[in-house]
Amino acid sequence: MNWQLIESGENTGSYNMEFDINLAKNCNDGEAFFRLYRWKPYCISLGANQNISEIDTLKAALNNLDVVHRPTGGRAILHAEEITYSVILPYSASNTAKDIYTNVSLALLEGLKLYDSRLSGAELEGAQPNFPELLKSPSGMLCFASTAKSEIKYKGKKLVGSAQRKMEKIILQHGSILCGTYHQKLADYLLCDEAVKSGLEKELKDKTIEIDTILGKKTDILKLTDCLIKGFESYMKINFNKICA
Repeated sequence: MNWQLIESGENTGSYNMEFDINLAKNCNDGEAFFRLYRWKPYCISLGANQNISEIDTLKAALNNLDVVHRPTGGRAILHAEEITYSVILPYSASNTAKDIYTNVSLALLEGLKLYDSRLSGAELEGAQPNFPELLKSPSGMLCFASTAKSEIKYKGKKLVGSAQRKMEKIILQHGSILCGTYHQKLADYLLCDEAVKSGLEKELKDKTIEIDTILGKKTDILKLTDCLIKGFESYMKINFNKICA
């Protein structure tokens, strides 16, 4: 497999989602992509089937937030103080979607440990939530309200959220590696009554954790990016061919 690395820097929500989709549509047999990027301005992304009516788009616009749909499933995320990754590669009977999901998470874990040994406490979730039931509750509006099987958690709290989509013979997987706490402001942009909103704010604080919080200092984005790349190469036993975004 020819693995290619793309570091895209900061871009708008529509640019980032279109970039991932185009990579998946144009991925050939025998090649794979690992992309790292950020969001400017900050952006609320919705799962592919989530109704935009759940979001106060006027308030988002007034606060200079993009609002986009992701090609993958899941629920709303406020992309802010984070590094986002995407992985695009063919899947097969010997390299299933589940295999890819688990291996990508383990590769990201390797990078987190390289960044700081205190992140060695992070681990993969072993259980799968009851998503149909979860979606019936207010928590169902938030992607980070629960941790799916093989997502990365730290002391029971979600640190990295990921989602997949199958596109013919290609897997598109992308996710958010939380660095700062700004993502917790998502509840401010949900169209629900104040009591529900207050509960969702508390849920985000109780169920998520960030690198800044774990380490007690601001994340060095450049260092973390480098460590994620090295960790991915080490775990996957590959050498990236770096290409320009």
